[in-house]
Amino acid sequence: MAMRRPYVGGNWKMNLHATDATALAGAVVESAATAKNIDVAIFPAFPYLTHVDRVVSDSPVKLGAQDCYHQPNGAFTGEVSLSMLRDVGVGVVLVGHSERRHVLGESDVLINDKLCAAIETGLEVVLCVGETLKQREMKQTNNIIAAQTCYGLAGVRREQMPQVTLAYEPVWAIGTGKTAKPQDAQEAHVVIRKTLTAMWGDDPAQSTRIQYGGSVKPDNAADLIAQPDIDGFLVGGASLSTNDFLAIVESATG
Repeated sequence: MAMRRPYVGGNWKMNLHATDATALAGAVVESAATAKNIDVAIFPAFPYLTHVDRVVSDSPVKLGAQDCYHQPNGAFTGEVSLSMLRDVGVGVVLVGHSERRHVLGESDVLINDKLCAAIETGLEVVLCVGETLKQREMKQTNNIIAAQTCYGLAGVRREQMPQVTLAYEPVWAIGTGKTAKPQDAQEAHVVIRKTLTAMWGDDPAQSTRIQYGGSVKPDNAADLIAQPDIDGFLVGGASLSTNDFLAIVESATG
């Protein structure tokens, strides 16, 4: 089995103005300087990407964008192109976050367009997948996350998979304080990995990292990361607290 380097991302969503964003980024950079064998990324709001880039540019911390648009330029008011993101230092982009899917109505087709465009632009991508509470109650979890994985990665070539990370986000656990039990999260990650195996074979599936996202906190991170197919975290609310986020990073280092 491939050894997968842990990967923790902090999604700040529509939070933190410039001063707080740069202060938190500085604290993450300081901690990441001593963290070994782990990748760390932070995803500030669009207006503060350049502010945060000045803090992280000479550090191991990756600068991420919370979204992107797949067209290179043109009359797309309010959107941000991938070349613009690269121009301000972004190295990784989120696509398919549950809030983009279920609050803003993004389709699997649009998410796939964004993912493929980001890969072709040379960026790393975190593809988010996950089921709603209703889908879970109807025992559709496995079908939903397998389908979102297949749709999201349609057209991606085997040799491009090192640019891709998956993030399993049970929608019912995001911002609710509820967290999937470690074994439930592990089972969902196994479904995703089996889907990757069916698409590209065992080697790419075993080397692709799958994060867990869904009310990750310092007090549950260690139990979650102990699961064999959980390779890190996509952290929401806890990433806004320096102490909480750094504790989660530390838990992922073992």
